[in-house]
Amino acid sequence: MVKLKLESVTDGALKVLCLGAHSDDIEIGCGGTILRLIEEHPRCTFHWVVFSTLGNRKAEAQRGAESFVGSKRLERTLFQDFKDGFMPFVGSDVKAVFEALKQTVSPDLIFTHNRADAHQDHRLIAELTWNTFRDHFILEYEIPKYDGDLGQPNVFVLLESEVCKKKVDLILNAFASQRSKRWFEERTFLSLMRLRGMECNAPSGHAEGFYSRKLVL
Repeated sequence: MVKLKLESVTDGALKVLCLGAHSDDIEIGCGGTILRLIEEHPRCTFHWVVFSTLGNRKAEAQRGAESFVGSKRLERTLFQDFKDGFMPFVGSDVKAVFEALKQTVSPDLIFTHNRADAHQDHRLIAELTWNTFRDHFILEYEIPKYDGDLGQPNVFVLLESEVCKKKVDLILNAFASQRSKRWFEERTFLSLMRLRGMECNAPSGHAEGFYSRKLVL
C-alpha cells in the first residue's frame, strides 16, 4: 500500500467541509477520521453543515460538532430545517444552500454521503456535493442502516483503537434522541470499523472506509 498524507494548499491550516443530511451522519460516517485529522493537523478548521436538524436535533448537531472538533476549530456551523425523508422533493431549496455555501468556502477536503446510499436524503446531498464542488477532493462516507447498503470502499483511514472508542463514546453522548433505536449502540459502530480495518489490514484492526470517485496525485 502507498501511504498518502494530506497537505493544505493555502497557509498550512487544512480546511475541511463536513456535510451531513441528519444530525449524527457526519460523526457516524467519518468521526474517527476527523479525530485523526485534528491530531495530525492541529491548525485545521471545519465548516460543519447539517440539513435536517428539526427540534432537539439542532442542539444535538451543535453538541456533536463541538464534541468532535471543539468550538475554536469550527469556522462555521450551518444547521438547516429540511424535513427528514423529504429533501428530494424540495431539491431546489437544498441546491440553493449549496450555491450559497460555494461562495463562502473552498475546502481542501470535503466529507459527504455516498452516492449509492439507500436513503434518499443522503443520495441528494452526495449528488449536490459533486454538482457544486467540481474541483475539490471529496470523500464519501458510509452509514450503516437497516437497508443493508454497505458497499466496497476504496479509501481507508487507519484508526487506533483508542480513537475508535472515543468516536463511539462521543456519538452515544451527543445524540440522546437516538438511543431508543436498536441499531444505535456501541457494537454497531465498532463492528463496521473492525470490518474495514480487516479489509485494509490495519495494524490496530480498525479503520473507516470511504469512496473516492476522483483523485488527482
